This record gives sequence, C-alpha cells and structure tokens, in this order.
Amino acid sequence: MPQRNKTTGVKARTERAAARPFCARPGGIPADREIPHNGCHPLWRNGSRMHVLLVEDDAVLADGLTRILSAHGMAVDVVNNGSQADAMLQRIDVAVLVLDIGLPGIDGFEVVRRLRARGSNIPVLLLTARDAIEDRVRGLELGADDYLVKPFATAELVARLKALVRRNTPQPAVLALGQLTLDTSSKRARIKERVVELSAREWAVLEYLLQHAARVVSKQQIIDAILPWGEDLTLNAVEVYISRLRLKIGDAGVSIRTIRGFGYMLETSDA
Repeated sequence: MPQRNKTTGVKARTERAAARPFCARPGGIPADREIPHNGCHPLWRNGSRMHVLLVEDDAVLADGLTRILSAHGMAVDVVNNGSQADAMLQRIDVAVLVLDIGLPGIDGFEVVRRLRARGSNIPVLLLTARDAIEDRVRGLELGADDYLVKPFATAELVARLKALVRRNTPQPAVLALGQLTLDTSSKRARIKERVVELSAREWAVLEYLLQHAARVVSKQQIIDAILPWGEDLTLNAVEVYISRLRLKIGDAGVSIRTIRGFGYMLETSDA
C-alpha cells in the first residue's frame, strides 16, 4: 500500500483552513466537533465577553492571536480577507475590529472607509507591516482609532483593545448596589452618606466588581481590567485587596462572595 505523504496532508489542511473564516473554540466544546464557519455560535458572543472581529490573512498569526485574545476572556471571530470582513460588519455588531491593512480583495483601508461611510463607530485597530508615516496617517484619517506595527507585543495589543472599548463604552456616573454607591466622576465611594476611604487600587477593584455585579469574575480578569499595560500585579495581591474591601464595605448590604475555582462575585447580602 502506498504511503501517504504526511507533509502534503498537513499543508492541504492548512490551506483549507486559511481559505475560510473560523472562530475561537470556546471551552467545553469537544476538539473533534466541527465548528460552523457561517458565523460563531451564539454562546461565544454574550454580554460578559468582549466580541472582537479579527481580520488577518496570515493563518498562523490569526490562530495565535485568537488563542491569546480568547485567554483574556474575549470572544473572537476571524475572517481572512477584506470582502468577508465588510460583509460581516454589515450583519453583526462587535465591540472592536482588529484589521490588517494588507489583505486580499479589498484592503484594510477600504474596509475602514466603507465602515465609516455606513455611520458605524466601531473602534478600529489597524495591524500593519508598513511603518511609513503616510500609511499610518491615511488609516487614521479614514477613521481608524489606533494602529500597531508588526511585529508587536501581544500584551500591548490586549491593552490597546481594552482601552479602545473603554473609551467607546458610555459608563454611568454612579454605580450602586445595596447601600453602596460609587461616583465615578468624583471618585467617591459612600455607604449611605458615609464616605469610604479607598486606595486607587481598592477603588479600581471595587469599581470593576460593581460593573459586573452578580457575575463571577476571575482574579486574572480583575488584573487585566484594572492594570495599565506594563505594570504587574500578582493573584495574591488581588486576594489582599478583596480582603480589605470586605472589611470596608461590610455594612453596605453587599458582600464579595468567593466562588472557589472561579473567582469572586459582588452581590447583595440577602442574595
């Protein structure tokens, strides 16, 4: 029996994968289960995960970025050419668009131009191998919000995406749960009329918990949300801030519950 050329088989599978859009596989989906390629399963895009559309024709780079963004709690759709991206952006809503400039079909510049012509304000981060100033200026003038020149640090990409989404997401001036209120404009925390003194890090952790009240958040999600890119914070430090907050807001009618193996949840004390 003739032997199958393994190298040829791998190459063929890679070429087939590169020829169609694909989505990040969520946890709990068996590895042998086929992923539908006509858009992601609804479970992969819900209110608790940042929905990213990644447009990149380099299959290896796209796969690597998908894994990294998914590990940071994002739901990722991937397409590999400008025409598919333009069509998808007319059908779905995403939190942020990560767009390579040098694409087959219509390029990234034209995708941005069409997006803005439709009146969409989706944040756009351009990925480019072109370091010429005129290319960067052109992308920004067409309506892109930010750019990264390849090669880039993935930690910086994650931080820039979160910053873009934060700037594009209107936040309420006051967050409240039980008898606890946080005025995000004056940076004041109160229990009824009493001011609660918080450090900058304690404030950031409590604000994030309030923004995700009644939902479980992991220690890593807290770190990613409150920490500027380039700084460091350990998981043990998060435990320390949570312990301090429990002492300071214990009489506010709310509690920070530990969900073992998953993280924390802020809820009313009678929940």
